[in-house]
Amino acid sequence: MKGWGAMDQLKEKSRKAFDAQAADYDRTEKGAHARRLYPHVLAALDGVREGELLDVGCGTGALARLVLEQGPKRRVTGVDLAPGMVAHARASLAAFGDRARIAEADSERLPFHEESFDAAYCNDSFHHYPDPGKAVFEIWRVMRPGGLLVVGDCTLPAPVRAVMNASLRFSSEGDVHIYSKGEYERILGRWFSSVAWRRVEGSACLVEARK
Repeated sequence: MKGWGAMDQLKEKSRKAFDAQAADYDRTEKGAHARRLYPHVLAALDGVREGELLDVGCGTGALARLVLEQGPKRRVTGVDLAPGMVAHARASLAAFGDRARIAEADSERLPFHEESFDAAYCNDSFHHYPDPGKAVFEIWRVMRPGGLLVVGDCTLPAPVRAVMNASLRFSSEGDVHIYSKGEYERILGRWFSSVAWRRVEGSACLVEARK
């Protein structure tokens, strides 16, 4: 695990980068990979037709909007580290009233009580978490028994992934690590059961797990 100072620096890089990208993220190449994952995350959440859902790393709220439209009885709480993204998401989701709430928060210190959510999802944000084990525990803590966790993120063949991970220390956007199937199974499997990883297209993967 990285030292606290290094982890804080990574978070600050992410915060600054995504603040700068917030206004254009939904229509530029920066958000293209996240957008490609939307239909896969939505399909994985299809069985959760109502209740409380947590969007970890909600960004502009674009995926949260689709989640709310897909399930009229759903309520979504989104959290993001970047205040610019939070402001954009709040404005974008205002029409949903109390079905949508957005908070500026750290995935490793979620400001919610235990067993508050029926499902949670992280789309294209997991590779930014300096301490993924702590983030996974926090998500597990705030989910109700039987709750579904869906993670959509990037994946690469092992040799390419190794080179990419070695270069991420130079990232200006707070990228931390691209995870293998085995790493996801180990990190999520410490708290969740039935961890299932699959490649969904190109450089994208989807992971589902149950509390």
